[in-house]
Order: sequence, then structure tokens, then C-alpha cells
Amino acid sequence: MSRRLATTLATGVIALLTTLGLAAPAAAAVSTQQKLSVLSTWTQTSASSYNAWNSARLNKTPWAGYGFDWSTDYCSSSPDNPLGFSFNLSCYRHDFGYRNHKAMGIFAANKSRLDSAFYEDLKRVCATYNSVVRPACYSLAWTYYQAVSVFGSVAAVQQADLDRAAKMKADAERRAAARS
Repeated sequence: MSRRLATTLATGVIALLTTLGLAAPAAAAVSTQQKLSVLSTWTQTSASSYNAWNSARLNKTPWAGYGFDWSTDYCSSSPDNPLGFSFNLSCYRHDFGYRNHKAMGIFAANKSRLDSAFYEDLKRVCATYNSVVRPACYSLAWTYYQAVSVFGSVAAVQQADLDRAAKMKADAERRAAARS
């Protein structure tokens, strides 16, 4: 079975069990391998991985025995919703991945994938916006991704990056209005 298919199947099973409230009884002892498996499933680049993580985020009770760190500062000192683009949940999942992989002592081996999953999450957010402003969103997504991949934090996003994307968005909106 391919790794992608196995990940997709595992994500689907975990999402189904979460929905049914059967993922893991709160009192059940969870092995390190079980925790690593769920952590890996929730931090892949796919939309199904994001959806499984988000489902668990909204109903943490079945996962209490796993001892996950759900804390977040969202996009650190960078805007959570730059120019109105909603990046906060993408930043939350990125924090989840970083904090829990560090706690398990496996961060270095997974950082690149966590950063790639963050970028894919941001691009999925951008895809929901009007095609006129979408390029500005993608530009910000790339900037946020570069900040975490190079510096380990979106706090490295500079005001000039935000200003460049704001100008791109305003210019696109102005051109669209002129065509109407």
C-alpha cells in the first residue's frame, strides 16, 4: 500500500472515530507509538490531515489521554488575518505541529514537512478568496512560509512584506473595479 494511501486511510479512520467519539477513551493509556501515529496523521500536507486535526481541536475530550499541547499564539507577532485573509487556524495547526514534535524529540526530522503543511494550509485558505485578490493572498502565504522555513517563526514577516501585498491587493481591486 502506498504511503499516501495509507495516510489517507488513517486520516479517514481517525476522523470517523473522532466524529463518533470513539478515538480513545480519556482514561485509556496511550502508547508513545499511538501518540506519534496520531501526531503524524494530523500534521501532513493534505486537506484531510488538516480536517482531522481541526475536528480533534473542536472536540479535544477524546484525545485527552494523548497529552497533546494545544496552546498557540497563532501567527506570533505577525498578523493572524493579514489584509483580511484568515491565516489564524493555519498558524494554530503549525504551532500544534512544532510544539508537539518538539515535546516528542522529533522536531528536526519533521520541521520541513510541518512547514510544508503550513504552506499548503495557507494556500487552501487563499483559494477560498475572490480571484481578484487571491494573488495578494498567495504572496502573503509565500512570505509566511518563507519566514517559518528560514527563521522558524512567522514573527520574521516584515511590514514591507505586508505593504507589498496590500499594494498588490489594492491594485488588483482597482483594476477589477475599472473593468466593471
